Amino acid sequence: MADEDRVPWQGWRRKGEDAGLPAAKGPGSRRPFGATWWGRAWLEALEQRARLDPGRLSRGRSYARRGSVVDLTVSPGEVEAVVQGSRVTPYQVTVRIRAFSSAEWDSVLEVVSAQIGRVAALLDGEMPPEVIDDVGDAGLELLPGAGEVLTHCTCPDFAVPCKHSAAVCYLIADALDDDPFALLLLRGRRKDELLAALRTRRGSPAAPVVAPRTPPPAGIPAIAAFARHLTPETPSTVPVPAPPRPLAAPGVPAAVRVLDPPRSSGVDVRDLVALATDAARRAWELASGDGDGGLNLTFEQDLARRAAKALGTPELADLAHRAGISSRQLTTWAVAWREAGPGGLAVTLDDPVAVIPVTPDALTEALEALPNATVEANRVASGKLQLRLGQDNLWYRFDQHFSDWTLAGPPSPDPKDLL
Repeated sequence: MADEDRVPWQGWRRKGEDAGLPAAKGPGSRRPFGATWWGRAWLEALEQRARLDPGRLSRGRSYARRGSVVDLTVSPGEVEAVVQGSRVTPYQVTVRIRAFSSAEWDSVLEVVSAQIGRVAALLDGEMPPEVIDDVGDAGLELLPGAGEVLTHCTCPDFAVPCKHSAAVCYLIADALDDDPFALLLLRGRRKDELLAALRTRRGSPAAPVVAPRTPPPAGIPAIAAFARHLTPETPSTVPVPAPPRPLAAPGVPAAVRVLDPPRSSGVDVRDLVALATDAARRAWELASGDGDGGLNLTFEQDLARRAAKALGTPELADLAHRAGISSRQLTTWAVAWREAGPGGLAVTLDDPVAVIPVTPDALTEALEALPNATVEANRVASGKLQLRLGQDNLWYRFDQHFSDWTLAGPPSPDPKDLL
């Protein structure tokens, strides 16, 4: 079927050939752009530094959210795209950015290749944000500045940029989310060419003239070296210095704040930060001797521990969903862990028959504290109050809220203390 015979968007065309696209609705109507550090950096440069018309950019953002850009290809120095406008035949859009010259790329490679860590990251397929600083040290700007974003569209709109071109500019952020090396491609250098140049520079440096070295002395055994400093008043052994203590408090690993996970991994950066922060806290406990880092916790215990820190926040419901249990159940676990740790969680989870039956003396104490109560294994209940004896021989008080029994506070060896 020829282009002139295609009649897309029949459900909304009411005013002839120039009827507008349908309004953006549903989840995509407010979908953000720039899911990674590189995508956000592009948007910031586009909206703040490139000095493009804010009104036109706003219309282009709406076009991009509607899915109007049906095809987009990044090549050295330019982006070509197909955008479906209000007419039957789509528009051809080109967005150009000045590519660096060969001499300029040599300057950039000189700066980058001098840093082993940066080269290692690039050769490993990663694009660290510090590359922007490296390009700046070479006297250039990796992200576009004023006048560097040039657009062309086959539509009849003479504004620069038109809404079709602006939509493509926003979709470039998605391309950078998928592959940040696309930004280097826009500056004229393909990924394989860049990596090959870095390997060449790191692998074949100019061979320096090395003067012959005198071999080092053979040295003496360590015990003999220590013996020189020993006197009759000096002990024969030197105490090993104590290792330095860790920081006063655990923190957030710096790397997760700088490097976002690849978009294709499906890992949310907030989840990554939360897990890394939790791992850092557990490592800090081990290093400081302030705990065992939770290495011996069961699945339920570790889940309750994490949930206790999320009480009163939306994160608890998200954690419950990921764990496959209800928010109410996880809230009960979290409260038990917060109030009494593993013992409180165990007495919350255990069935009445799962605990050693109450001894006569303990039962007498509980009934004296709670007269007219009913007894079931290790549980003594009266109305909306219940006392449970844990395997640690401590009594725990539970209060009934709706149909849930929730731990009310720390345990006690004497049930009367809980009333």
